[in-house]
Amino acid sequence: MEMLIGLGVLVALAVFAISIYNRLVAARNRYKNAFAQIDVQLTRRYDLIPNLVEVARKYMTHERETLEAVIQARSGAVNQLKAASADPTDPEAMKKLSQAEQGLSGALGRLFALSENYPDLKANQNMMQLSEELTSTENKVAFARQAFNDSVMSYNILRETFPNNVVAGMFGFQPAQLLEIEDPAKREAVQVDFG
Repeated sequence: MEMLIGLGVLVALAVFAISIYNRLVAARNRYKNAFAQIDVQLTRRYDLIPNLVEVARKYMTHERETLEAVIQARSGAVNQLKAASADPTDPEAMKKLSQAEQGLSGALGRLFALSENYPDLKANQNMMQLSEELTSTENKVAFARQAFNDSVMSYNILRETFPNNVVAGMFGFQPAQLLEIEDPAKREAVQVDFG
């Protein structure tokens, strides 16, 4: 009888551990999926930028350095997104993506600030449409980032609470990294006003 009770306790513990493991896997997959949504929106953003630069290039002939900075920042951000997409569980990849996004947002901000000096550019229909699409995409990126960070926080809380932390440690569930922009001024979407 005692052996059956002991066996019953072991089976209950095994089922409990399996349940914790499955919840950790589900939480990790939720934040990976949330990152996939960021990937979609950032890719859309990156696809808009060359067109924006090309329109601006026609008017901003003396601002070559600024235009090249935008293209370089975009290239760096695209590379960091690829690295982060390959493994959204890599905290270092998330940090590098955040830094690349900060650089790109800064370069775009400088481009839009300089474009204020070019009335013909501000009035260009293509520029206005691209700017509107970029602003809309920036908002979608912000929402996707918030959803991702919420999923990461839920996963990390699940991973760190007892007894989940025991199972997480046994099976190598690592902490997830939030996708943050450290400078609060750069958290705002790029504001575009051509009207």
